[in-house]
Parts: sequence; C-alpha cells; structure tokens
Amino acid sequence: MSEYFDRSGRDDVWTGGVKMIPVETSFGTFRVWTKRTGNHPDKKLLLLHGGPGATHEYFESADSYFPNESIEYYYYDQLGSGNSDPSENEELWSIEHYVEEVEQVRTALGLSADNFFLLGHSWGGILAIEYALKYQQHLKGLIISNMVPSIPDYIEYANTVLAPQLDPDVLQEIRSLEEAEDFDNPKYLELITAHYYPRHVLRRPTDQWPEPVNRCFANLNHSIYVHMQGPSEFGVAGNASLKNWDRKADLPTIQVPTLSIGARHDTMDPQQMEWMADELPNGRFLLCPEGSHMAMYDDQQVYYDGIAEFIHGVS
Repeated sequence: MSEYFDRSGRDDVWTGGVKMIPVETSFGTFRVWTKRTGNHPDKKLLLLHGGPGATHEYFESADSYFPNESIEYYYYDQLGSGNSDPSENEELWSIEHYVEEVEQVRTALGLSADNFFLLGHSWGGILAIEYALKYQQHLKGLIISNMVPSIPDYIEYANTVLAPQLDPDVLQEIRSLEEAEDFDNPKYLELITAHYYPRHVLRRPTDQWPEPVNRCFANLNHSIYVHMQGPSEFGVAGNASLKNWDRKADLPTIQVPTLSIGARHDTMDPQQMEWMADELPNGRFLLCPEGSHMAMYDDQQVYYDGIAEFIHGVS
C-alpha cells in the first residue's frame, strides 16, 4: 500500500487522491482507504463495493466514464478489505458497523445533501439501503446496483430460477457438494467457475475476465464473505448473518431520488429490482439488457450512461 498513500500518520493528508480515514469503533480506531478522482461541487459519488469482503478494484471501469461526465467519485475499501486496515473481529463484520463506517467516511470527505450520491453494488446495495434508512438526510441521491431488497427472495430466485438453467448433471454435482458442505473442494469452485459465473456473474469465459475483476477476486477477504454471505454461490447459506435480511416493507420510507439498476442475466431477479423502484417514492429503474451481476463490464455503456443520466437529472 505504500505506493498509494502517505504513511506519515497524518490522516488528513491527501496523496495522489488517496486519503486514509480513521474510523472509531468500540474496539478501537481503524483506518479505511479512499481515493478521490475528479472535482465537482455538486456531484460527488461514493462507491460501495460488494462481497462482502471484496475491494474497490472492480469499479475501476468507472475511470473510462465518470471523468468525461464531470462526476467526482470516490473509491473506498471497507474495513477488512483491500487497502484498508485488516479486521479479525467478527463483531465488526455487520451491517450496523458498516453503516456507521460509511457515515464516518462521509463526514471525513465533507459530503452533504448538497452533493452526496451513494452507489452500492451487490452487498454494497444492502449497505446503501441500510445507510439511507438511517441517514438519508445526508443524501442527494441513491443508486442501488444489482441488489434486491430481500435475501430470502434472492435465495428463492437462485434455487428456483437460476439453478434449473444449469445442465442437470452439473447441478446435481454442485448440489451434492453443497449438501456435504464440501465447499472447499476444488471441484466445487471449478463447476461454479465454468458453468455459473459466465452466465450470471460476468458474461464471458472467466479466462477472459478484465484484470481489475481478477485482481478483486484474488484480494477477496474470504473470512468476511463466509461470515456474512456464507460459502454457497446459490444464495446465502449456513449461519450467514445476512441470511434473513429483508427491507421490502421499509422501501417507501426512503424519500431521496433513487436509481435501481438490474440486469437481465443477473444473479438477482431483475423484476424485483424494477418492483423496488416502484416501491420507492422517488425511484426509477435501469435495465441492462445484456448485463449480469457485473453489468459495469458486460453492459458497460448502458450501465454508466444510466448512472450519469440519473446524477445529472437530480442535479
């Protein structure tokens, strides 16, 4: 990380757009990594990566779009992820902690309701919804990307819609490994990588995935991922802390302008993402017809044009 930021200990010093922000918790103070690109007084976008436990790196495709749209944007690695401080305390791997972390990051970056747009992708979408439910007074606009408002509904969709699309023999082998809880078996990852990821995560052969995506997957904090999401790639399994998360009933309380982004081939149900937009008092929906869960790559133009249009429209 030394190439990215000043290690002088001064967290108020920006180096190459990077700022390490101190985050206060009941277990001490940690530092999280952010990087600013661009400069605009009214259009400042904070990006919440997915996982949980992934990194900002897969969002680097934004570099080809947001600067041309005069949108100031911030990469950010959540605590325990990427360039931020490590965290081995499972009590900090929670929605409650990360909501408060985002609020401390917002304050440190000087973002306010006059300029603050929040984009959460996948798990980041859960975090963005939760942040809006508690702190929407600080938001100018909200973007929920490739995330439905209910984990139980996501699990049902994965099992009843997506799984049957796989070759029956492949699905049977995957299910057998899951029933045996043999998630560390190399065959499990091989089957998922060869048959599921290229259909619903990023629609191209995995050996052709963009370098930032591969880098992000290589840097995934697996412990955080399993604790919150579980080991299965078909929904959320085991004792994962997100297993029962559902905010459908609370959507009407989010008053700020909100864009819900869905993709036709996503791991998430695009119809529910459209339904979510209708439930939000000031919601709108963007469909990426060629996209999957990482529509910022496999339907890139539609994805980024839609975000830019939304931000400019709110402004």
